[in-house]
Formats: sequence, C-alpha cells, structure tokens
Amino acid sequence: MLRFRSLGSGSTGNGTLIESTRNGRTTRLLVDCGFSLRELTRRLAPAGLTPSMLDGVFITHEHSDHVGCALQLGRRHGVPVWASLGTWQAMDRKPAPLRAVGAELVRHIALNGVPIELGGLQVTPFGVPHDAAEPLQLRCTDGVARLGVLTDLGEPTDAVVAHLSDCHALLLECNHDAQMLADGPYPFFLKRRVGGVRGHLANTQSATILDRCRHAGLRHVVAAHLSQQNNTPELAAAALSGVLGCSATEIVVADALQGSPWLDAG
Repeated sequence: MLRFRSLGSGSTGNGTLIESTRNGRTTRLLVDCGFSLRELTRRLAPAGLTPSMLDGVFITHEHSDHVGCALQLGRRHGVPVWASLGTWQAMDRKPAPLRAVGAELVRHIALNGVPIELGGLQVTPFGVPHDAAEPLQLRCTDGVARLGVLTDLGEPTDAVVAHLSDCHALLLECNHDAQMLADGPYPFFLKRRVGGVRGHLANTQSATILDRCRHAGLRHVVAAHLSQQNNTPELAAAALSGVLGCSATEIVVADALQGSPWLDAG
C-alpha cells in the first residue's frame, strides 16, 4: 500500500510524508522539511509518528521553505538525506547557523532520472525548471501504485508530463492565479519571478499538466503550494476540477497549517 499526506504546503514551509507498506514492513520518506524540528515533531504527531521513525528525507531544492530542519533532523536522529549535487552545494553555502552541527550526516546524491531504492519504496527524481541550483521533483512507487510530487516549477514541460503521466495520485503545485498575481501587491520584479518560466505554476498551467496526465486510474489530485497573496483554495480547486469534470469539493487542497489527510495512491 502506498499513501501520502501533506504536513503543510506554502511559502512558510513544505513537507510531504510518503509511506509504503509491503510484506509487513513500512517505509517512510519525508519529501522536503521546511519546518523547525519542533514544528516538524508537532506535525508528525497526528500521524502517530516521531522524527526518528522516518527512513529518509528528500530535499527537492535549497530554498528555506523546503530545507528547514533537514540537516538537524538528519544529524540528531540519524535519518539519511537525499538531494542533488547542486542542492547540496547550495545548502553548504548557507550561513553557519543554518547548517546543523553534531553527528555525521548521512548524505546521498540524487541524480536526475536515476531511481532510489528505500525499503519498499522506489523514488525517481526528475529535473524541473525552477530558480534553484539543481531542483528535482519525484515520482514514487511501491511497485503497484504510483504517486507524483510536483511542488515548485515555472512551466509544464514534456519531460515533467512524461514522469507523471501514469500516476494514480498527484500532489500538484497550484501557486497562483495569474490575474491575482498581476493585480496584487508584489513588486514588479517579484511578479516576474513568480510568473516566469523558472518560477511557480499558475492554476491554468497546473490544469494543463493535469489534463495531459489524467487517465482512468487517477484516484487523487491534491492542489499544493498555494500563494496566500495570489491564490485561493476555491480558484485552485475549480481549475483542477474543471479538467476532471468533477466537483471542486473532490479536489483536496493542502494548506500551510494543516496540510492534508492521508490519501491512498492505489
């Protein structure tokens, strides 16, 4: 069984918990860790988990709302951490207070398109256009069900769609509504960054990805990484539900504080 839940999604912090249970063994991977260790502990508690129960952490890119306490978590609890070489190099350039010290950190370098085997879970990183050193997003499987995690990129590409096209569940960035961004309070340079090809997905772009990836076996779609200033849950859900021809209430929207409930990928 493959299931997942968002622990929180937005500019204040991101984390997605993925759990695979096969032959009586459960494997847990945290994708991004954009919280303090105390806050991560609090957010894991409703799932009956503690940080030491994680089998690994995958960092998609070096922005603070995705890294958070990842290095501290890895050292304090012995949890191995995966990231691209570019992401590791960018994290190593952070000021000393942001680099945890203590026990040796178990580092792994993730490569674009090369699967990672972690217990009963296989994750395949893939590159995306985003304003980071070497950003990667993920396709995950337990050998039966498939989950796509796509939270930070500026435009839908054929390569991204190819990695997600047969997934049974998608956690899909719906960062902004293009009109709200244009009319909103952000300065011009920030509007250009967010709306650019290395920024974040607009609702319409997310809908385009979903339209190209939808198939009869797609069970769940979660809208994620919504901007508090430039989007609303209603607009994001409407954009995705319009593609699927379902009610907007059937689209789960992960928020910054509560994340989402557990969802089965298949």
